[in-house]
Amino acid sequence: MAKNTETTGGFSAQERAAMKERAAELRAEAKRSKSADKAAAEEAKVLEKIAHMPDGDRQLAEHVHAIVTSEAPGLAPKLYYGQPGYAKGGNVVVFFRSGQMDKERYSTFGVSTHATLDEKSGFWPTSYALVEPSEQAWEQLGDVVRRATGGEESRAG
Repeated sequence: MAKNTETTGGFSAQERAAMKERAAELRAEAKRSKSADKAAAEEAKVLEKIAHMPDGDRQLAEHVHAIVTSEAPGLAPKLYYGQPGYAKGGNVVVFFRSGQMDKERYSTFGVSTHATLDEKSGFWPTSYALVEPSEQAWEQLGDVVRRATGGEESRAG
């Protein structure tokens, strides 16, 4: 029998390449799993924070959460200064602040400097008061979310 000169340590070059490829797959899978676990944990923290908000603000935050996750599913929920925020690439793009928790007159929905709302006029709103919003106001909030994410993360339709 001729000895395979391409073997080292009992494995051929092809076997070593396959093992390296499989190890890389396992590392990528572990990274994805860890990332998914982290995202799920962040969302759970946001939902827990919302659940513990005072009546009125809790309902507002739940509605904001539903709109943001529907209009921009690519944004990841995360706590932002202890309140619900929604990030892209780790940077919060839009957020909700409970007026009652902040001891303010009203709750706010805001956009950060990472939002893509820049207008040619050099003047645009960065936060909105939420006091018993009408259906039209909720639709406008959805539009702000879509524009804040550049439309690329928006739902199809």
